[in-house]
Amino acid sequence: MSRDRFVPRPATEQLGEPFADAETAWFWYVQCRLAQLDGARVGARAGLVARPCEPLDVLAVVDRLYRRRRLLPEHLHVLADYGRRLLPPDPDSRRERRAAHLWGEALGELTPALRAKGIVA
Repeated sequence: MSRDRFVPRPATEQLGEPFADAETAWFWYVQCRLAQLDGARVGARAGLVARPCEPLDVLAVVDRLYRRRRLLPEHLHVLADYGRRLLPPDPDSRRERRAAHLWGEALGELTPALRAKGIVA
């Protein structure tokens, strides 16, 4: 009886192209999550551009920052709301000024954490 064996990937294999910034990584995560909810199978190296992480790796960073109280529920609400729109809040709009401030704070916390993981260049 033969069994499938785990064969690790070679270390020389390209790990994927990191995101330009945390905002792009967040929008990618939201798109992947919405696709998963629609039934798609999403992986780090399954798209046109290989990425250095799985979508849940971005969520894990957000979760860690939330548990350490670096991100507040208000930050998560703005990230989720504008992430679904795939558009950052407009700081010039009077109605979106507060959201733009929270968005900037959240991305300010996300950027160094994602960069440390190699997700953001």
